[in-house]
Amino acid sequence: MSQFSDTPQKDPEKARVHLLPVPLEQSVSYGGGTARGPAAILEASYQLENYDREFDSEPGLEFGIFTHPSMDLPSDQDQALERIADRVAEIYRPDRFLGILGGEHSLTEGVVQGLLRSVPDQLTIVQIDAHCDLRDQYEDNPRSHACVARRLLDSDRVEQILQLGIRSLCVEEAEVLKSEPRVTAWYTEHVQAGEHLQPLAEKIRGKTVFLTLDVDGFDPALVPSTGTPEPDGLSYRQVEEIVRLVIKESRLLAFDCVELAPIEGLHGPDFLVAKLLYKLMCLRLTSP
Repeated sequence: MSQFSDTPQKDPEKARVHLLPVPLEQSVSYGGGTARGPAAILEASYQLENYDREFDSEPGLEFGIFTHPSMDLPSDQDQALERIADRVAEIYRPDRFLGILGGEHSLTEGVVQGLLRSVPDQLTIVQIDAHCDLRDQYEDNPRSHACVARRLLDSDRVEQILQLGIRSLCVEEAEVLKSEPRVTAWYTEHVQAGEHLQPLAEKIRGKTVFLTLDVDGFDPALVPSTGTPEPDGLSYRQVEEIVRLVIKESRLLAFDCVELAPIEGLHGPDFLVAKLLYKLMCLRLTSP
């Protein structure tokens, strides 16, 4: 076991997966606790089995997972995002698959900035989320977790943002979805009906992709441990199906997983997230 922090390839030069814990929590607006999310995921990962029945092997032991020390971030949010961008640019290499364990969703801006310094391509962002995060500002903060997708649109190197599982948005965000051709949203009822699969595949085929997974995209019956749990969310299988499609059709550079706010004594959500991320790594590192 001991999945994410103690594989045989503990040497960072040999491990093909690099994980970076980023315990950012500076703009949460309802429930708190996202700073504890990375540690909870890592703790849960120690209970995972390395064996994956789909591959009849222990892929994690073969490709190796190196977990970097958790980032120590300044209290100033602008400085924190700049430091995240610097660290991502420092760690990322084309022969590595990078995963960011968060932390609140605003960190994604820093992650994407860091990737864009390292990669010449335009990026497609695939966003699994209950919320659009397309406000221009929230609570007088343009870099709130509720604005992260809007901030990503500020870069002309973000080609498109594809959102899945959306079920809560404001009037401003609805107007952005109507007027901004770079953003496409599939609401939760579309995903549950399977209506997203073909158009998503067409939009990401051959693209360079960054996947951002906000755990409130899941149904809160599965993951209540998040700041703003929205009813009628996605199942584990539906999220895994999206992950599989992204890996099959695109060049997936990196991912982040954000907004887990662990609840003391409730281990199920932490384990669910850790298990999904291990599956994501296995699929990505064994894909042709």
